Amino acid sequence: MPHLLILGGTTEATALATACAARGLPATLSYAGRTAKPAAQAVPVRVGGFGGAAGLAAWMAAAGVTHLVDATHPFAARISANAVVAAAQAGVPLVALTRPPWREQIGDGWSHVADIPAAVAALAGPAERILLALGRMHVGAFVTQPQHHYLLRFVDPPVEPPALPHHHLVVDRGPFTVAGDRALIAAHGIQRIVCKNAGGTGAEAKLIAARELSVPVLMIDRPLLPERTTVDSVAAVFDWLADHDADRGV
Repeated sequence: MPHLLILGGTTEATALATACAARGLPATLSYAGRTAKPAAQAVPVRVGGFGGAAGLAAWMAAAGVTHLVDATHPFAARISANAVVAAAQAGVPLVALTRPPWREQIGDGWSHVADIPAAVAALAGPAERILLALGRMHVGAFVTQPQHHYLLRFVDPPVEPPALPHHHLVVDRGPFTVAGDRALIAAHGIQRIVCKNAGGTGAEAKLIAARELSVPVLMIDRPLLPERTTVDSVAAVFDWLADHDADRGV
């Protein structure tokens, strides 16, 4: 019987865990532990880091993991790179379940940067009202552009107030609606949105709202990751499992 380790923290990981439980397929869902109150899950949950690729490989061996599914956020580059190395070390097949990136549509006003430092540099200039849709981990980088008024949206209340001198904080959990994000952008007079190309539908509403309101978007492109097998749906994960077992003659 397979035992999946799902590296999670995304809606895709939750959907896969739910599907595994429905099929009676043993699985463990692993969280990094950055969200204070993660949603309840249908399979056993593990919280915290593994101690790098070697620690992940050792944990899989001790737990009897037979298949590794990387369903982390598309920008979780370190854990994704560690997963590739750990899977090879442990002799465990790996598949990445990742949502397709957003694509620019007619009416969008996107400009692209490679990473957070490039996004910070791109904000040099006169003061603007900016929706910084990046989560709490990256907010501190923008203190070097203090002239702007930043609208922040966090999943959990921060332990300490953000260091940005001019900001307004909204604590809310997606998925968000186009109507809600259109109202939020209009109410705060947002002149630009900064976000990562996470893909998926849960956070896409702000991009549709920006298109409708002609608000430009500074888009941070996805990081480069090691070569790996990638699928974009829960059904495709199960197809991959079936194909892998067939190759082994199971």
